[in-house]
Amino acid sequence: MNNFTPRPSQQNILRYASRGGRLGIAAVPGAGKTHILSALAAQIIHENQLQDGQEVLIVTLVNSAVDNFENRIKGFFENPVQALYKYRVRTLHGLAHDIVREKPASVGLENQFSIIDEREADFIRRESVNAWLSAHPDFLEDYLDPALDTSKRDWVKRQQLPNLVDSLALAFIRSSKDRLLTPDSLRAKLDASFAPLPLAELGWSIYADYQRALAYRGAVDFDDLIRLALTLLQNDEEYLERLRFRYPFILEDEAQDSSATQQKILGLLSGEGGNWVRVGDPNQAIFETFTTADPDLLREFIQTNPNADMPESGRSQPAVIALANHLIDWVMTAHPDPNVRSALSLPHIEPVPAGYEPVNPPDNPEGIRFISKKFTPEEELEAVVKSVKSHLDLFADSPHEEKPTIAVLVPRNQRGVEVVESLRKRGVEAIELISSTANTRAAAGSLNYLLSYLADPQSSRKLSKAYEVFRRDWRVKGIGNGESGIGEGDAELMKVVADLLRRLVHVEKFIAPNQADDWLSTIGESEALHVIEELKEFRVNVQRWLNAVTLPIDQLVLTLAQDVFTEVSDLALAHKLALVLRKAADDHKEWRLPELTSELAVIAKNERRFIGFSSDDSGFDPERHRGKVVVTTMHKAKGLEWDRVYMMSVNNYDFPSNMPNDRFISEKWFVRSGLNLEAEALAQLTALESTGEYDGYEEGAATMQSRLGYVKERLRLLYVGITRAKKDLIVTWNSGRQGDATPSLAMSELMGWWEGK
Repeated sequence: MNNFTPRPSQQNILRYASRGGRLGIAAVPGAGKTHILSALAAQIIHENQLQDGQEVLIVTLVNSAVDNFENRIKGFFENPVQALYKYRVRTLHGLAHDIVREKPASVGLENQFSIIDEREADFIRRESVNAWLSAHPDFLEDYLDPALDTSKRDWVKRQQLPNLVDSLALAFIRSSKDRLLTPDSLRAKLDASFAPLPLAELGWSIYADYQRALAYRGAVDFDDLIRLALTLLQNDEEYLERLRFRYPFILEDEAQDSSATQQKILGLLSGEGGNWVRVGDPNQAIFETFTTADPDLLREFIQTNPNADMPESGRSQPAVIALANHLIDWVMTAHPDPNVRSALSLPHIEPVPAGYEPVNPPDNPEGIRFISKKFTPEEELEAVVKSVKSHLDLFADSPHEEKPTIAVLVPRNQRGVEVVESLRKRGVEAIELISSTANTRAAAGSLNYLLSYLADPQSSRKLSKAYEVFRRDWRVKGIGNGESGIGEGDAELMKVVADLLRRLVHVEKFIAPNQADDWLSTIGESEALHVIEELKEFRVNVQRWLNAVTLPIDQLVLTLAQDVFTEVSDLALAHKLALVLRKAADDHKEWRLPELTSELAVIAKNERRFIGFSSDDSGFDPERHRGKVVVTTMHKAKGLEWDRVYMMSVNNYDFPSNMPNDRFISEKWFVRSGLNLEAEALAQLTALESTGEYDGYEEGAATMQSRLGYVKERLRLLYVGITRAKKDLIVTWNSGRQGDATPSLAMSELMGWWEGK
């Protein structure tokens, strides 16, 4: 193989190639999981352990990792052709697709079945949710806080319940599929129940409607693929044996994020005592809240099978390593809630031994700083941005390769948006790694305002907004040049025209007047000539837009974009947004402009990732952004590293510890008794799934249990954030929107321990 020199713990793993069997590996952050699995695959191929028609199967979590594995494995061969057709790298969804595509009829699918992506799945599920809410407007009345007055209750039903029910439905559908429960089998269990389970009934109803919509399209979603792959393997022994021959070695990456169904699929493929290596870090299991993943599955596998640790990491300086290890020790032995002490586990992180690569950065305790000051959210933002700019200024004249990599890690996307905007106001270049970038949100928002007006052309308010979009380029150019924005004269003109349009009583008298009834003629004497001319120019454009409404949605979007965008990047984004809307229109023949506009609103509000043109969409590399600031969530930072890391908002709201004053984001203020309805729905599903009867479901118990799960996940998220730092780590907290948040318990512990060293 190439000049790779495995460290002692890695040498132990490479010996697996000659002995085979099952092996569980706990790998710390920065241990080189991908590299060692690639080396192991290459060694199996080099040692000629494969027969004709056999491949090493590597299963990983995300698409970007597939390319990473491909490139690394090829690097272990002088001639990559030597490895051709000897290995296969797949995400779990890709593997499930391979399995089902070979025999679709066996699981009730047409040969030409299609797979819907998450965006389309969201559309379909939301339609089912809205239909259910319309048919059952008072179904959840008993779950609302009785203290709500009538007007507040009505507002909650309109504005809050749709999102809550959608979140509940997503979790219920995913969990049902992970348990191999179809709507029909679930209905039978509900009919046999001895007591009412209303949230399970709600979940079933939306699940059934959602599946009918998929069937109508001849489609499956990603969760169906995994469910059907497992069903096929369980029911077709001959096919299973063929796949076992095809994949005599299975190497699983990121196994801490495995679900029960994934574990069953890979367990069946490997066979009893077969060759199955599972590598992961249970301490980095941070997606449990959003998926059916369960880190305890990997822990149990490691405990019950031959196992090895990969404790050495060359990523961080020793002071950062010591901090991360102390967090493990404190959680395991001293967290005040014994129920969450299993959140983190050994091994500790160890520096790379002398004589091996990579070499850890030199020890520098001064590189770690906990800011104990009580900031408001605004003050925290100002302090972090000021610190970032000061640090970057130190390297202003340094060569590019000597400039630092820097990241600001936030708990949520919206906080990231605020950080980016504040950095840019100070002239600091920010790289966004959040749901959608500021440019995308701005472009989508502008087009959304225009389409909203065209869908409701009698609205003076929307017409006024459309005008502001029409003149957006004045402001964009000013900001883009680092200036204050549009000039005073232009700003006053914009304000006057927008106000006039907003006060219009009869919009048609401006847009499509007859000669005797032109609104512009009525204001001619009271307004300056340049205002009249501005209104006339805008009217010409609006009339053209209204005439274009009959065009297909993608052509309409491009027509609007040509009139309001001048930057090449905005026009390119508009083209991609047009394709998104065209696909939505093709998938939903009954949709009209109001429904199509809603997708742009989602992107503009930063609620869904919109893949743009950056190479970072397929695999982010911090090294490409030296001397700039990457702003991302702690979840998206997993697997990445930077010289200097800021962790923001480490308070008891974003990182609760199940203490009396902690609040939980999943417990909505308008729901009675602090219930987490999503958790309660899944508990009712579990009661049904366990025996087919009412099995002692106790309201509120699942909410309490979900708190523990969330606390454990947030402790792991804190661990992930700390271990992104190579040299410097700065941690801050804020008092929250209500002003009563405190530093998280874990931050207080780490801060006290660090200051006492």
